[in-house]
Amino acid sequence: MFAPALGTSGRLTTELILRSPQYMNACSEYEIDLRGNKISAIENLGGTENQFDSIDLSDNEIVKLEGFPLLPKLKTLLLNNNRVMRISKNLEASIPNVETLVLTGNRLTNITDIQNLSGLKNLKRLVVIGNGIAKLPGYRLRIIHALPQLKMLDFQKVKLKERQKAESSGGQGMGPEEDAAMEDAPQDATMEAPAKKKPVDVTAIKAAIASATTIEEVQKLEAALLNA
Repeated sequence: MFAPALGTSGRLTTELILRSPQYMNACSEYEIDLRGNKISAIENLGGTENQFDSIDLSDNEIVKLEGFPLLPKLKTLLLNNNRVMRISKNLEASIPNVETLVLTGNRLTNITDIQNLSGLKNLKRLVVIGNGIAKLPGYRLRIIHALPQLKMLDFQKVKLKERQKAESSGGQGMGPEEDAAMEDAPQDATMEAPAKKKPVDVTAIKAAIASATTIEEVQKLEAALLNA
C-alpha cells in the first residue's frame, strides 16, 4: 500500500498530484490516490490531464462537491470519509461520464443536493451510507425518483418495484414498514421466488475495497464480494 503524499496546507496542488500514487485498481481502472491529505476543496485537477478513470479523494476534509475541470475520462469518484455537505449543480459539464460515486461517511442531509446529480446521465452507482440522508424515511425511493438513471444504490440493485413506487409517489418516500416490505418484494410476477439475498454490485464493492483504509473494512467488503 502506498503512503499518502503530503499536501501543502491542505490544498490539492499540482505538485501533490504529481507526487501521488498512480496505478491500476481492482476494477482495472487507472487511478490516482489522493487520500488522507487534509484537502479541504477540490481544485487544480486539471493537473491530472484527464489521464485517470478513477480519482480517490477519500479521508480528506472536502466540504462541497465542486471545482472539477473537464474530465471526460473519469468514471469513478471516491470521496469516503470527507465532510461533504453540498453538491454543486451542473457537474455534468465537467465530469459527464462518471458512473460510480461513493460518498460513504459524509454529511449530506438534503435530497436537493442529490437532485443536483441528475445531470450525470451515466451515473449508475451511488453510495450514501453513513450520511444523514440515508436515515430519512423512504430515502431510497426519494433518491431513485431524483436519479432514475441509477442501477445500484448503496450496493443494492434498484428494483423494478422501487422504480414504480418512486414514480407513483412522486419521490415522497414511504414509512419504515412499507420500506421494509418493498425490500422483500420480488421484482416482477415472472420471478420464481423472492431472492433471499439482495443483489450486490461487484464493481462498486471492488471500488470500495480499493479505497478502504482499515483491515476490518477490507475484510467486510471481501466477504460481501465472495457472497455476491
